Amino acid sequence: MAFDFTGYKETYNLMPLELPEKKSYYSDLVNLEQSWTGRVDAQLANTFIQESVQLIINAIVLFEKGYLDCAYYSLRQSLEVSTTMVYLMELEPEVKKEELRKWKNKSRFPMYGQMLKFLNENGNAFSDIKQKMENYFKEIQKVKEHLNKHVHKQGFNTFYVARNRISARNNDRTHLIKDFEKCLVSCIGAIAVFRLAIDPFPVLLMDYEIYSRTEELLTESYTEKFVDKYIGLEAIEAYKQTEIYLAHYEYYINEEERQPCVLDVVKYQHIDKESIDEILNQVHLLTRNDFLAVTLASLSDKTASIYCLDGLYHYTTSTKSHRTDFSFSSLTFKNIRESNNHLNIPYDEAFLSYLYFESDDFFVEHNEEFTSEEFNNIRTLVMALVQLMNQISFNNK
Repeated sequence: MAFDFTGYKETYNLMPLELPEKKSYYSDLVNLEQSWTGRVDAQLANTFIQESVQLIINAIVLFEKGYLDCAYYSLRQSLEVSTTMVYLMELEPEVKKEELRKWKNKSRFPMYGQMLKFLNENGNAFSDIKQKMENYFKEIQKVKEHLNKHVHKQGFNTFYVARNRISARNNDRTHLIKDFEKCLVSCIGAIAVFRLAIDPFPVLLMDYEIYSRTEELLTESYTEKFVDKYIGLEAIEAYKQTEIYLAHYEYYINEEERQPCVLDVVKYQHIDKESIDEILNQVHLLTRNDFLAVTLASLSDKTASIYCLDGLYHYTTSTKSHRTDFSFSSLTFKNIRESNNHLNIPYDEAFLSYLYFESDDFFVEHNEEFTSEEFNNIRTLVMALVQLMNQISFNNK
């Protein structure tokens, strides 16, 4: 076999390494990705969070392939992207619009240090967070400076042409892994903390007293394990003293607590038929769709699932569906709605029936066929109920 000179030259000074905890890091990054903000004026932040997560993944891939300085550079980029996110979100609307234009057009835009200086002096939420979490941000700054040393190739241990010889002498590469992992953990934590300058929900929802008082949200909470590993319990307690956290906490703690069966409906679109009465006791905390779905679920033991908005909302029930395939297509619903037959349409191992109430479309998935009488009774009861719905105050949040 011919000698691969090109491959030899490309890999000669590389030192491939393996991160034993890589799978765990990727799993934790999913938790960070799911901390999306629902703030209408801050939707751009979600894209920045995704990009920061991708940069962390890039860093891991590069590190394992042996491109160590590139890996550290990608970690540093993750800090800069998350800082840019907070900088843009803290600006007044008109200023934000202009700065975002500059950023998009790659024209003159503040550097990392300039953005931090602005946020320290002018940022409402961020300056308070940085002050309350002073010790945490001092550690992040140390990590940033350490990343700079690698990026700017300071020290022979950052040189590709020298690193292999040094490691061969020491016969140990674990120090390289430990150094990278320390920076990796700090950068993941920093992104998570910068995210908390947008709104406090990833931490707020960790408290069940708050979680049970909230409607369905885009944001998933950080896990206890995530916080302990990447931010630290002491730092997160300091965050809980910030104005942004306390203001949200005070608002939600004064809201009515939802019962667990109601939370299942509101947050997970799951209806426990054994708890219908308990659910209806808090009907004012349901949306209109929630209420109609609960009503439909209660009217027949055959009903397994309810779909509305062409499947955008899919309510499961404590009656297990006979279907083995849980996927669905809005085209299926569209075809049934536009057909002349709306009753007992075969749906894999189950059936679908279509009901229309004023402006509301619902598809009921049931395990056994409805008789015409059953179907008409359900339709009549729900139509009568719809007439009374204007007298009920639903949660429209």
